[in-house]
Amino acid sequence: MKKSEKKHYLGLDIGSSGCKAVVFDDRGRQRASAYREYDVRFTEDGGAELDSDEVIERCFEVVRQCASGVEAGSVAALAVSSQGEAFTAVDDSGRALCRAMISSDTRAEACVEPALQALGREKLYRTTGHTAHPMFTLFKLLWFRENRADLWRRTRYFLCFEDLFHLRLGLKPAIGHSLAGRTMLFDVRRKKWAPEILSLAGIRPEQLARPLASGKIAGYPSPEILARLGLSGRVAVVTGGHDQPCGALGAGAGGAEEAMYATGTVECIAPVFDKALFNERLMAANLCTYNHVLEDSYTTVAYSLTGGNILKWFRDVFGEKEKKIEASGGADAYEQLLGSMPDTPTPLLVLPYFTPSGTPYFDTRTPGVISGLRLSTTRGEIIRALLEGVTFEMRLNLEILEQAGCHPHTLRAIGGGARSAAWMQLKADVTGKRIVRMETTEAGCLGAAMLACSAVSGRPARELTALWVKPLETYKPSPQKTAFYDRQYIRYKKMYQSTKKFNT
Repeated sequence: MKKSEKKHYLGLDIGSSGCKAVVFDDRGRQRASAYREYDVRFTEDGGAELDSDEVIERCFEVVRQCASGVEAGSVAALAVSSQGEAFTAVDDSGRALCRAMISSDTRAEACVEPALQALGREKLYRTTGHTAHPMFTLFKLLWFRENRADLWRRTRYFLCFEDLFHLRLGLKPAIGHSLAGRTMLFDVRRKKWAPEILSLAGIRPEQLARPLASGKIAGYPSPEILARLGLSGRVAVVTGGHDQPCGALGAGAGGAEEAMYATGTVECIAPVFDKALFNERLMAANLCTYNHVLEDSYTTVAYSLTGGNILKWFRDVFGEKEKKIEASGGADAYEQLLGSMPDTPTPLLVLPYFTPSGTPYFDTRTPGVISGLRLSTTRGEIIRALLEGVTFEMRLNLEILEQAGCHPHTLRAIGGGARSAAWMQLKADVTGKRIVRMETTEAGCLGAAMLACSAVSGRPARELTALWVKPLETYKPSPQKTAFYDRQYIRYKKMYQSTKKFNT
């Protein structure tokens, strides 16, 4: 078979509700894409897990589907944009010993305080750039060691999804610095595993993947493995990183006045810094500092763990009609639901803690609330109110970022939700910020593909941004609607405090 002269680059995004792969050419134009969903398994004791074998199999499926959409042998490199924190224990044969404990798993809550007493809150923050929360891998490992002792003894590796994918490709697993930073096992300034923290967790460095800067070649899979992926030739597997910094790269967010705004399972805003920022204001608000996928840059993530998954919840619980229409060849269920929203703000107020919260509170106990329901309330109003509530939470985070010295005026929107004009206009109105929708909304895949291209072509990822990243549409806040949301926002902040007090 003649080797293809064309070069393509594949970005694989491994999220908490599904995985997607996108292939781009050497000018950043999308050539093929594929997506698969999988379900989170919730347990009564606060567990939230993914079947790691199912996730990796779905990853193989989307890569195969994408590979079939371009010329054989043309994919030169691939990289992974991965959800953070989740880990899988694997044995000597590479077999998964457990399901992955994902971000919203709260079972490690009791492990946080003893670790803080052992290491010190300030020292842990200054080393890892993060404040303690049961979502992070460190505390999940402590829980796993205590509650799954039989599996702990059999574990060869503890791997996040990027490095688990590497292992399944037959490679010595590597992890991008930005993803390693989300474990709270990593020294974000020295860019290596932190010995004292590993000692507390009871693990050895060789039980973790080798940390590499994003955009470095981790290895080349064998022809046999490539055949399973529908690939051929010499394909470089390149380190990617945490999905939010990958998305920020893919959105072209690099200046002080702009930040990435991702609408996926989790809602997230990620600015980029040229140095590590550690200060009391950020620490108090649980706003971290860790490695960006651009070398020698740093980022923070302001996020709500209840994001687009609140719409998925509504679809799954109340959207049977829309799902049936979609299954019979009609419009996408999400499009139908979003299309039913009114254009005007709702009188409802939603506290979107349908999962544990993210920043700034790291609240695992206060539940979600829908306030203001009447018999006259419509289904569309409830859908809009759910999205308003999530956006109020992101406005709260933006307010804190600005108080800490970060002032983004423009938010570059990515993720599945960015395809909805109504949703983007709602975000602009609630936040009072300009929202710019990017041509490629799957920016996590685009950022990973840019890193893959950079590794094999030698072109800096920053240089690729000017060619690959293209703004598509801008949504400006409506002064009248924003004025209404300003008043609602005051009520929103009070609602959290009263709900928390009521549930204490």
